[in-house]
Amino acid sequence: MTENQGPAHKKNLTRRRVILAGGAVVAAAGVGAGVVATASADEESSASSGGATGQGEACYRLTSETTEGPYYIDADKIRKDITEDKEGIPLTLRLKVIDSGTCKPLKKAAVDIWHCDALGIYSGYESMSQGGPGGGTPPSGSPSGAPAEAPSGAPTGTPPSGAPGGGGGHSEPTDDERYLRGTQLTDQHGYVEFTTIFPGWYQGRAVHIHTKVHVGGKMTEAGYEGGHTCHTGQFFFAESAVLDSAKEQPYSTSTTTRTTLTEDTIYDRSGVTGGLLKLSYRKGRMARGVIGSITMGVDPDETHDGTGL
Repeated sequence: MTENQGPAHKKNLTRRRVILAGGAVVAAAGVGAGVVATASADEESSASSGGATGQGEACYRLTSETTEGPYYIDADKIRKDITEDKEGIPLTLRLKVIDSGTCKPLKKAAVDIWHCDALGIYSGYESMSQGGPGGGTPPSGSPSGAPAEAPSGAPTGTPPSGAPGGGGGHSEPTDDERYLRGTQLTDQHGYVEFTTIFPGWYQGRAVHIHTKVHVGGKMTEAGYEGGHTCHTGQFFFAESAVLDSAKEQPYSTSTTTRTTLTEDTIYDRSGVTGGLLKLSYRKGRMARGVIGSITMGVDPDETHDGTGL
């Protein structure tokens, strides 16, 4: 689902915008008071002066492109629930995809997501992943009232070259597992929703989820075929939420050295534009579940397969 990227990606950069999903964070049913809502401290300051869309939403910059990382497997699991039997904090991921030039929802786009489990292991690459207990110290610190990007937790130093899930070339799968991977088509309003778990961490990278958006293809028995990849990105989590997750099982059993959000070499520090999720969960009861949401602005006419970054 990739094509060679042409020169078209350099034109009209100033007109590209992304709708920031104002009010898109929806608390889980029955959570009541004490809901923790995390977002980027600078998400509003990154706004352009674009006009309203008629739905109370403002237009912002194009969502950041990132590297694909070595652990991508082509879309072959069309499903909403990607959890399988993996243990972890339930995460409902609500994504909206819009055309960055028109700010209109992008219908029937295929959205892939993939991420590691609670101990940093990727399906399809279990023997290559660097997750699991061992080496380093567990994260610590007080998340209460902490800034969304506060550099707290265990220091990591310089991330290793070609860190898993970050840079480096693509690696061929080593096993047939496919947990925490899936693809869905956006509806007429540009939305998809995935049921998964809160990702864990591994050495060299902050907690993150990978994503791709494909357009121009079609559904087949084998999955989504044809078209091209118009966006490759990553979603990130506020530092306070990661520290909260570290109090819960099985995350609390990990002693893997953790990279904080501000230390990560992939996150570009631009808040929602850079992939920072809006998160909602009940304070002190994160184990009951988290809702994450974000709007991605993409240019459907371009190709961004994440392999040339």
